[in-house]
Amino acid sequence: MDTTLQDPLAGRLLDGRYHVDARIAVGGMATVYRAVDTRLDRVLALKVMHPPLAADASFVERFIREAKSVARLAHPNVVQVFDQGADGSYVYLAMEYVSGCTLRDVLRERGALQPRAALDILEPVLAALGAAHRAGFVHRDMKPENVLIGDDGRVKVADFGLVRAVDTVTHTTGSVLGTVSYLAPEQIEHGSADPRVDVYACGVVLYEMLTGAKPHTGDSPAQVLYRHVHEDVPPPSATVPGLPYALDELVAAATARRPETRPHDAVALLARAREARAALSESQLDTVPPQATAEAHDNAEDRTSVIPRALTALRRPPVGEDGDASRYERTSRLESPPPPAAPRRRSRQPRTVGTVVAAVLLALGLGVGVWYINSGQFTEVPPLLAKTESQAEDRLADAGLEVGQVEHAHSDTVKRGTIISTDPAPGARIRHNDSVSLTVSDGPETVQVPDLAGYRLDKARSVLEDSGLEPGMVTRAFSEDISRGSVIGTDPGTGTTTRAGTAIALTVSKGAPVDVPDVTGRGPDEARQRLQEAGLTVRIAAQRINSELDAGQVARQSPGPDGRAAEGDTVTLTLSQGPRMVEVPDVVGDSADEAGQRLEDAGFAVEEDRGLLGLFGDTVREQSVEGGETAPEGSTITIEIR
Repeated sequence: MDTTLQDPLAGRLLDGRYHVDARIAVGGMATVYRAVDTRLDRVLALKVMHPPLAADASFVERFIREAKSVARLAHPNVVQVFDQGADGSYVYLAMEYVSGCTLRDVLRERGALQPRAALDILEPVLAALGAAHRAGFVHRDMKPENVLIGDDGRVKVADFGLVRAVDTVTHTTGSVLGTVSYLAPEQIEHGSADPRVDVYACGVVLYEMLTGAKPHTGDSPAQVLYRHVHEDVPPPSATVPGLPYALDELVAAATARRPETRPHDAVALLARAREARAALSESQLDTVPPQATAEAHDNAEDRTSVIPRALTALRRPPVGEDGDASRYERTSRLESPPPPAAPRRRSRQPRTVGTVVAAVLLALGLGVGVWYINSGQFTEVPPLLAKTESQAEDRLADAGLEVGQVEHAHSDTVKRGTIISTDPAPGARIRHNDSVSLTVSDGPETVQVPDLAGYRLDKARSVLEDSGLEPGMVTRAFSEDISRGSVIGTDPGTGTTTRAGTAIALTVSKGAPVDVPDVTGRGPDEARQRLQEAGLTVRIAAQRINSELDAGQVARQSPGPDGRAAEGDTVTLTLSQGPRMVEVPDVVGDSADEAGQRLEDAGFAVEEDRGLLGLFGDTVREQSVEGGETAPEGSTITIEIR
């Protein structure tokens, strides 16, 4: 049965622009649809919040925060967000549509992956998260379901719905956000999150790709959470015998229970992943784990569905009609010498030993010559990535190669003093004694934080971008010296040396503080005049409230007279609609105590009139407002006691 046909949004034009075609997926927070942007005529994905959640302001805020956060991340491995809006009770994001599958689909189909395929997926994921971390954000919900793999092999990270700014408080109340199998211990214990929780989750995802199973399981979510906090993630080689130690080390570093011992962000983990790849041989990278499904094993030549079969086919040399692939691997322009022509038939004569030996030597000589022309004079460039310059020189010397030109370049992911790249690349075939050019990392590019004090906010952001830095969070504070809307300072401070691309927090002036006059009890015109004289603007709330004040007078103001505001800030005034009228209970004949209690419970103040004759009496004979009539709530009712 097609559930899409029952979906209320299927076939609908949302917000007058997006024609909803079909439902793709349903999550706990939103439903994702394939849709067509009728203005730009392109297919995209619509993420629509469940209508009951749209009534919760905190969920809507988190949903909109996803749009704003991801829109800042212009990265090829992050699903782009094009638009955000609402249509009635439907709050939506318009996002890039990725035709393909999720990593969860790949794992469900193939079980465990070969190390090469696992690293092929992990590296672009870390690149996407690294861009988010350097921009000041944490994903907080990394899992295979949020890794999209396009039909063209591109890997993209999706669902930044739980994103939080790195510098903001991320403690939750009563619940922990995220998915239990991928939560870091500090998320579980304290509810806190910084880039290292994404590092932990990526380590768990890598373990799952290498072994086909999650590291911690249990009969309930509570058991899984307990094991995350109290047990280390086991090495993948315990499940996949023969798995290289470099991969065990990579998983252990990413999933360390103490966050301070993990790589500090995804960029640092990406560097470790590339070092691990460089340490593995081709056979180790292509080892098929026993947990891989039989179908995946049979199709091991295309490694994973992440790498399209068409591209994989190009990696293998084509085979001619004669089944000989070796001719496509030759690098010499010289063809192999043709086989010697068959000798003419002669009369049978006995062959001497010398003739046989000469024939053998001739064949050997021809074979060696052909081998030397086609292969013997060539060697492969050894793997040098992440090695120091001296280590690279030693490896090249061992391979019979020389060091060519040495260049230097900045790198956010490769450690200072180690090799970023080589020319020719590792594995390329070159002649003996040829040279290999090296590019050595100078570490991340660093810049100084410029002095932005006094700059308008838009200008300050422009100066940061021109300096190679990113504008970060904006907070506002009062300032006697800096005009409203201009920058007071930055964090890190002026002159601090930091990595290029670091997000710089800005503190912007709200202007000098203004004392807010007390205008409660005054008419709206008089209140407006006094507030405007203080340099404030005024807004009258549409809704009025009951109060002891006369109708039309100011019953409440925000901010109040004890608050602080900046010049130009808005003060909201709420007017009184007069006191609430309450029915007065009939207390004649009651005792004085009983009558007083009943009147106070009804919301009135009570005054007793005993006179000379009531000094020894205790019964109510009269009341100032007769029972059954109404009086303003809070007014005083006098009872006469005799």
